[in-house]
Amino acid sequence: MTETRLQERKNFLSAHGLGSAEVSFVAGDASFRKYYRIKNGEQTHMLMDAPPIDEDLAPFVCIAHCLLNFGYSAPEIVHMDKECGFLLLGDLGDDSFNILIAREPNNEQMLYENAVDLLVDLQAKTLPNIFAVDEVLKHSLSSYSSEILLREARLLTEWTMTSLDGLSDERDQEFDEIFTPLLERVSLGNGSIILRDYHADNLMWMPERTGLSRVGLLDFQDALIGHPAYDLVSLLQDARRDVPLALEEAMIKRFIDKSNIDDEASFRAAYAILGAQRNAKIIGIFTRLYLRDGKDIYLPLIPRVWALLERNFWLEELEPFKAWVNAHVPLVWRREVITPHMLQEIP
Repeated sequence: MTETRLQERKNFLSAHGLGSAEVSFVAGDASFRKYYRIKNGEQTHMLMDAPPIDEDLAPFVCIAHCLLNFGYSAPEIVHMDKECGFLLLGDLGDDSFNILIAREPNNEQMLYENAVDLLVDLQAKTLPNIFAVDEVLKHSLSSYSSEILLREARLLTEWTMTSLDGLSDERDQEFDEIFTPLLERVSLGNGSIILRDYHADNLMWMPERTGLSRVGLLDFQDALIGHPAYDLVSLLQDARRDVPLALEEAMIKRFIDKSNIDDEASFRAAYAILGAQRNAKIIGIFTRLYLRDGKDIYLPLIPRVWALLERNFWLEELEPFKAWVNAHVPLVWRREVITPHMLQEIP
């Protein structure tokens, strides 16, 4: 943190009576945001540091406002400095699903059941056209179009493939031709809100609350309108932890039953297509985080994501993509950790 940014943070906290509070770093993420716990006596808050040159606070604030109005446990917005990029938030605690499952593995199924039930409930909500906190702070959700989905999937070719074996217009064109009709099929679904990073690291367990409010929600500022299978894939095909196959299947079935989905085959096909798309995107993002941002901590996760991507190859419509992967991605690149020396700068 630069001296200027540190002073801006001090000024923000002092302006809200927290100048002498204890500040401790909690987490950074794959974006430019950082999070700090602010302890003032027995009271704690979270501080989001989101540099305005890189981040816009409006989506987070407006979507949080909507989720809170729905009765969910998103962080309460306590104070905000939009120009400097600081948010003082309610503290949802430290018990992410990931941490709690590691400590109490017998709770895994119960936690996932609650996460699925919240998704079912959220996706049945009628959404406003514009999420608004006041006359100034507004945000509108875009559609998760086939163009956006394809652009995301291309991160695999643009970053991972190009950095491993160089540019190839023919290979990349074949990739586009395979994915375009698949993504057109699943681009909108029934027009649900898709939080997009709905997984065990971003879900907090708050047992002192009741019902669906026991699930705390983080990292939803990139939400779009899209297919309901997307967040289910995000939850059950998790880049950061191994979700047992039996649990994945049980939760898919739970979602289908509770959502009253009539065409189970079509939903499962959409789940597989979006699983292939999302995991291709993540492999590309993890590569980019190293090459562009110098973050190599995500490289060891890539073999798991390749395995998740291949898990969706049961779908007949994904046979051309399976053939593409086998033709262009040697098995060693999928099974072994990609190390920095294997990657080269993107021209």
